[in-house]
Amino acid sequence: LPPANLVLNISLEDEERLWLEAGLSEFSKRKIDIQGPDRVRSRKRRWLEMTESNAKQSVEVKIAGRAAVGNRLVALRELLSFPKKIERIDCFDISHSFGERTVASNVVYTDEGFSKKHYRRFNIEGITPGDDYGAMRQALTRRFRKKEPETYPDILLIDGGKGQLQVAIEVLDRLEIKEIFLLSISEGEGKHRGQEAVWLRDKQPIPISPTSQAFHLLAQIRDEAHRFAIEGHRTRRDKMRRRSILEDIPGIGEKRRVALLTQFGGLEQLKKAAVEDIARVPGI
Repeated sequence: LPPANLVLNISLEDEERLWLEAGLSEFSKRKIDIQGPDRVRSRKRRWLEMTESNAKQSVEVKIAGRAAVGNRLVALRELLSFPKKIERIDCFDISHSFGERTVASNVVYTDEGFSKKHYRRFNIEGITPGDDYGAMRQALTRRFRKKEPETYPDILLIDGGKGQLQVAIEVLDRLEIKEIFLLSISEGEGKHRGQEAVWLRDKQPIPISPTSQAFHLLAQIRDEAHRFAIEGHRTRRDKMRRRSILEDIPGIGEKRRVALLTQFGGLEQLKKAAVEDIARVPGI
């Protein structure tokens, strides 16, 4: 709801102001007073000037940010000799702890920056623990198997080397998806930043300066995919640690689990309880 007093940085005709006050008052079920810059003094005027200044700075920062995004995408397009404007880049990464609770991330970068509403995570199941290729194969298959061209990125960036890129090539070829440009970025020897290699389909790694805007863009997207994957993995791991062993027993739902733990004061006491005592718990 709007506040009771609104201060504008533009002047309104009396008829306009009264009409707007009436409409807002009816909407909010209370009286709303509107003041233009000619009706405020001292403290409110300073607040108004400060707000207007902050708004202008915010717009300038946003415009500058959009320009930086555009410049980086142009630099990447030139590096790759990409035939059209780059509007969307999807990046995939894998995270796990010694092969357990594997999670794949899919982050999206557009000509407006990161588009978090399009981010996705995939809980990976049914693979050999630690098989990053298998995890990537499953994540990419699940992402593209519906064959919805309107959701395809212009560029699919894979965090990993030539092997990970080959998995992506195999998945898209099997799904007969040919319109997506593929590349991967791998860490340099010793995982030193600035020594990454960029791989393209059926080619040797392409040279890229660690100070170039194209490199900064690829590294930024790769790092975001890495962060998002780790965050998802940690959430999944912590959830499993909090999970009760009772949830693995068929027929024991939330209500019965709470009833059992409440009756016996905890899991250890429940383990020691006699069958007859457990059977007395309501619902068991």
